[in-house]
Amino acid sequence: MSKLKVVVVSGNLGSPSKTLILAEQILETLKRQANVQKEIHQLAELAPLIGPARHPGELGDFAQAALLSIASADILIAVTPVYKGSYTGLFKHLFDFLDPQALNETPVILGATGGGDKHALIIEHQLRPLFGFFGALTVPSGIYASEQNYDGSRFSDPAILERIEAAARQALAAARSRAERDRQAKAA
Repeated sequence: MSKLKVVVVSGNLGSPSKTLILAEQILETLKRQANVQKEIHQLAELAPLIGPARHPGELGDFAQAALLSIASADILIAVTPVYKGSYTGLFKHLFDFLDPQALNETPVILGATGGGDKHALIIEHQLRPLFGFFGALTVPSGIYASEQNYDGSRFSDPAILERIEAAARQALAAARSRAERDRQAKAA
């Protein structure tokens, strides 16, 4: 299989960011398992561009390029901080600009960071339904990491690392399966 385009959408609103660190750890795991080309989009950079827009036509070139990048991903890594039990409004606002078919059958690794374990269900109750709307293939292993899992430079808890490895394997298997289906459809 040729190089996979892995696109990261990190919902971090500032820098430095534990959310971005988690996204990069997931990306590094994918890079160890496959030949990937990466693109990273941080909400901190996109927020001033997408915040005032009401529809995609009001977005500038940089934001439009980010949307095209997201829509063309072979694998999408979507990681967000948790605020009041959910993703930020701007995280959702970004995805509101995508065509409803844009992520159809795209493997998506879901991740979130929060202050404590009480927010761990964001993966199932908030993120999975959002990407289900797009027809995306969210992998079974989501990654939730709390402050307690952070060692000051990365998430090093063995359970978090196991979930990252599992999610990467699942996303790669889904991407390879999709590529094979596409190849067979073109050959037919």
